[in-house]
Amino acid sequence: MDRKLLNGRVAVVAGGGGEIGGAIAMRFASEGASVAVCDISLEKAEAVAQAIRQAGGAAIAVQVDVSKEADCENASRVAVEAFGKITTLVNASATASPDGNVETLSTAAWREAIDVNFTGVFLMCKHTMGHIRAAGGGVVVNIASSHGHFGLPGRSAYCSTKAGLMHFTRVLAIDYGPHNIRANTISPGPIDTARSLRRFGTRENSNRVRGVGQVLGRTGTVEEVASVAAFLASDEASFVTGTDIRVDGGQTAFKGTALADIHQGAL
Repeated sequence: MDRKLLNGRVAVVAGGGGEIGGAIAMRFASEGASVAVCDISLEKAEAVAQAIRQAGGAAIAVQVDVSKEADCENASRVAVEAFGKITTLVNASATASPDGNVETLSTAAWREAIDVNFTGVFLMCKHTMGHIRAAGGGVVVNIASSHGHFGLPGRSAYCSTKAGLMHFTRVLAIDYGPHNIRANTISPGPIDTARSLRRFGTRENSNRVRGVGQVLGRTGTVEEVASVAAFLASDEASFVTGTDIRVDGGQTAFKGTALADIHQGAL
């Protein structure tokens, strides 16, 4: 018996050329979904789509700048033309704004964070929800961040957009629940990506430096985020909507100096 979680689903994955978005696109395809891999970099989107096709899945690549409404509208249109419907939307696009307080952060950098991390999600939802409704219902998964749960010095733009995204998604769930559409966010904590590994050198060093901030004593992987996304997109999560799942190794559950003692076996 074929027990793939997402058989018959069609997913649009914005930010699908990135590491978290790409892992989600790959996992969805492995679970039977057809995937429109959308990214500002067509080269990256095509690389993920090609990997899916080589593994026997169905995927197309679409170039999308989520801050541009015409691109978002086009992404939904192309996905429907390719696969006949849309049942699932994942918003994983994000921009890393530079550090700075309200005096030092440029207005342009603030606006870019709002445009990509927040308005981009609104625009993708705006031009996709009608298609999901027409398909009889479906799922929206928005990628937030543990930084939306707590503040960090100099990160007002990023933290604010991710906190706002969680509340936006709650209202989305309320508005579209009567149409059989569920909407949730995932808040990843420290996840090992190429960018983080360039900073720390190795995963072992990343775990040593950043792992002490998590109850589990390590950083996470993009595949662990993708697993939760697949669950939320599936019927296994049929009664889960309007909520946030923190894939953060316990980062937001416990913070404090005692954490180091836990990992040293003192507590």
